[in-house]
Amino acid sequence: MGASVGKPAFGVVVAPKTQAEERLALAEHALLQWTRCPGADSGIWGADASYTNRGLLAAVDEVLLLAAEGPFPLPAAASARRRLDSAVGAAASRMVEEFLRVRVWNGSRLRGAVDRLSLASTGLSLLVFPSAGERASSASAGTGGDVDVSDGSRSRASSSVPDEVAALLDAEVWDDLDLICSPGVSVLHEIALRIFRAGHTEELFRAFANAPCDVLDSFLSILRVECSQRTTEAVIKRWTTVTKIIGKAIVAMRRQLYAQNPGAFDGFRDEYLLAIAENRILILLDFANGFTSITSHEKLVYMLAMYEALTDAAPSLLLLFSGARKEFISERTQGILTKLAGAMRVMVSGVMAKIQGECLSPHTPSAAAGGVHQLARDAMTCVELLARHRTTLDLILADAGADDERGSLAGVVSDLIAGLERNLQGRLAVACADAGGSRHLFLANNISFVLSRVADTEGVASLLGGAWAARRRSRIEQHVASYSASSWGPVVALLDMPVCGRGKPAKILAEFSAAFTRMRDSEVCREVPDPVLRAVLRNAVSDMVVPAYCAFLQKQPKLGKSVRYTADDLADSLSELFEGEAADGRKI
Repeated sequence: MGASVGKPAFGVVVAPKTQAEERLALAEHALLQWTRCPGADSGIWGADASYTNRGLLAAVDEVLLLAAEGPFPLPAAASARRRLDSAVGAAASRMVEEFLRVRVWNGSRLRGAVDRLSLASTGLSLLVFPSAGERASSASAGTGGDVDVSDGSRSRASSSVPDEVAALLDAEVWDDLDLICSPGVSVLHEIALRIFRAGHTEELFRAFANAPCDVLDSFLSILRVECSQRTTEAVIKRWTTVTKIIGKAIVAMRRQLYAQNPGAFDGFRDEYLLAIAENRILILLDFANGFTSITSHEKLVYMLAMYEALTDAAPSLLLLFSGARKEFISERTQGILTKLAGAMRVMVSGVMAKIQGECLSPHTPSAAAGGVHQLARDAMTCVELLARHRTTLDLILADAGADDERGSLAGVVSDLIAGLERNLQGRLAVACADAGGSRHLFLANNISFVLSRVADTEGVASLLGGAWAARRRSRIEQHVASYSASSWGPVVALLDMPVCGRGKPAKILAEFSAAFTRMRDSEVCREVPDPVLRAVLRNAVSDMVVPAYCAFLQKQPKLGKSVRYTADDLADSLSELFEGEAADGRKI
């Protein structure tokens, strides 16, 4: 085995060592012990920045001091110089190792938010056209679709954006969060001082990208660990939230680092923060880039949220950078935004094709009863979801350079509703069992539903204009009149004796009463969800039936006790129409 450092081999004659060589030998021994077994020791500093190995730090300082004192005396100068250079390199590597272990950032205050975001349910479905199972799941999740779960700032009560997470989307919250470990910053100054003396700053710069940062990495870990275990929608929602949080966290970290006491690390802190930020931002961008190949229109709303989150975060993030690094991040971000925009234009076309090509199933209960068809509900839910992203969609659609009216959200909504109406009108033979009153009731219900949802959705009514709404109201009036004439006209016609010529008034009254009862029992089961339209329909039917019945009774005073219904009985009975109840009292 070779001789130990500083001790000559037996039988070998060597020149006496100088004091400097003795000092170097001792320092080499301490450093080589670490070099041979890296990680075996607990480091120079512990997690709390306290000293755990002062001897190793003393060896580093001794090597650096020897290097500063100048050349070794002859005759061993060249050999000692090589040994000293090697020892300085080992000392610098030791400092870099310590840098990668020092705890500068404290993410403990964020642990609750990280855990809640990781465990949070996916919440309400924001798929443009969710399946029946997804609709039921969303309904059981809770809040009626009023919360955009991709934007926690809208509601802190959302099941998918817990309170702790939603709070972090407020920039002011970060003013009160202590993210930095001051003792750890003091260690950075100690390390920087020695790295500078060793002349190995480039080695430290290279290590910055791998510097630990619990504040940011705790949120990124949600994406890394759970990506394969979650649906596309869940991953996109988490990415959107994490991107917003990281953007605010980096700004807060910069402010808090600059507020620390000055020291040797001050000359490195800009590069340090930029490297940390660039590394984490590139991770987020890589995730976003992985979704640019998605073109399923079902995911449109989630992709819009991702696009907006990246667009909103980019300006503040780019402020951190300059020069080539800023240009690189900017080009990378813009490239992903361009690809996302292209994917979403394909998705918009898919939404239109879905609405215009969907077959109306004859087995849909609400359609068979003249109620609101599920396609109309899905279409208007789609309009409401897209309206929340009007500015973004206008920008994306306009950038496509399209010459048609779909170059804006207004054009898309107008075309989408027009396609829905053509679909409903063109396939009524499938959707409704008969072409009489059910047809008009079906159309009145669906047009009223669309009109009501347009009025209730912020910004959509102004997109379509007053003339558009007026035309729909006129159509509803026409369908109400046609429904009354088609369904109740034949019943009232039974009271017209000259036309009927069927004999005795008592027989005519009996035929009318039987027909009225049948029609009333049939129509009470029809569903008209809109209370205003329901009242209008009831009034239209009552205005047609009750006056004719009263006139008949006035012309036949001898009928007396054979009258089954009084005029008030008829009016009361008609006031129960369109409740959507089957004969056994259950909702259809």
